[in-house]
Amino acid sequence: MANSENEKILRKMADAFKELAATVNSQTPDMEVAPFSRACSFVSPLFGCLGIAFKFAEMDYVAKVGDLAEASKSIATLNAMLDRDIEGNCVRKAGSHTRNLLRVKRGLDMVRVLFEQILATEGDSLKDPASKAYAQVFAPHHGWAIRKAVAAGMYALPTKAQLMKKLNEDEASARIQMQHYVAASRPVILYIDKLFLSRELGIDW
Repeated sequence: MANSENEKILRKMADAFKELAATVNSQTPDMEVAPFSRACSFVSPLFGCLGIAFKFAEMDYVAKVGDLAEASKSIATLNAMLDRDIEGNCVRKAGSHTRNLLRVKRGLDMVRVLFEQILATEGDSLKDPASKAYAQVFAPHHGWAIRKAVAAGMYALPTKAQLMKKLNEDEASARIQMQHYVAASRPVILYIDKLFLSRELGIDW
């Protein structure tokens, strides 16, 4: 294990989302854009580790997280960010912070389902967990061509063992961190859904 502790992607993800979950579960749950975008940035390398099947997701996700990080310089909270877009009548416009937040949320949710499936399945193949996660979170929002390309890319996924090596984890430590991320990301994802639903914006566009 030549890699340093600093490169433990799963631990960084889990720790960052535990902090976000603590905010969501606090008495004054007003999520700040800066820590949120920072936590999301720790998830980016995971998409890269999954190979060509999730290349589209990686590129899209990284760009959207970058936009939110930029927005955090002038907008304090996710609440304020949505309200500003509503005032500007640009919520559903391509490139709006609100639309980008929805896309990032889907990325976080896909990883949550992927981890749940990895934890629940035996064997070394990631095809089943990744296919289920994609079908549940991304597929309903993608056209036929993207769905077909992803299905083809599923055959090029790394094995579970190869993924662990890329993530600098052994299976025991990886399982613990995946469980932490699943538990911590759930209230964060729910919080974002509520931000949209409380403003009657919907979450299926």
